Amino acid sequence: MKVLVGSQNPVKAEAVKEAFSKYFDDVVVVSVKVNSKVSDQPVSDETFEGAQNRAFELKKINEEKNLGADFFVGIEGGITNMFSKWFAFGGMCVVDKQGKVGFGASPHFELPDGIMKEILNGTELGDVMEKITGDNNIKQKAGAIGIFTKGVMNRKDLYVSGLIVAIVPFINRNLYFREEAS
Repeated sequence: MKVLVGSQNPVKAEAVKEAFSKYFDDVVVVSVKVNSKVSDQPVSDETFEGAQNRAFELKKINEEKNLGADFFVGIEGGITNMFSKWFAFGGMCVVDKQGKVGFGASPHFELPDGIMKEILNGTELGDVMEKITGDNNIKQKAGAIGIFTKGVMNRKDLYVSGLIVAIVPFINRNLYFREEAS
C-alpha cells in the first residue's frame, strides 16, 4: 500500500507509516511537499482546513503523475482555544483514491500564557520552543510535546494517535460511507 504524506518532515512520515501499518500490510510512505494554503500557525478549524488542503493536493498530484498511491495524508499542527485555555494539537486528514475523507486530531496539550503571547504575536510554536530551549529544528525532533512531557511523549507519538482515528472511517466503510454498502 502506498501512502503520500504532504510534508518533507520525517517525523510526519514516520507517524503515517506507524499508524497505517497497524491496519494495512506493506505500507510505503512517500513524502511530497505541498502547501497547506493556511497561515503558518493555524488556529482551530484552520488546522483541519490545512490538513485537508494538503491531502487533496496530494490526490491531485497522484492523478496527474500516476503515482499509484492509495491514500493521501495531510497533517497540520495548530492551536485552539477551549475552556478559556490555549491548546496545541495536530489535525489530520486522510483521503482515499475515491475522494472519501476521514479526519482525526491528536491529543491536545495546554500551552503556557507566555508562549501563547508570542504565538498570538505571530511566532510559530516551534520557533518559540527553539528560542526557549536553544535547540534548533524542534519540529523534526520531539517537538513541543517532547519538551513539555520531558521526553515521555514525542511529536511522532502525538501524531500517530490522531492518524489512527483519521483512518477509522476507512476500516469501517459500511458505517461511514453508506453508499458503498448498497
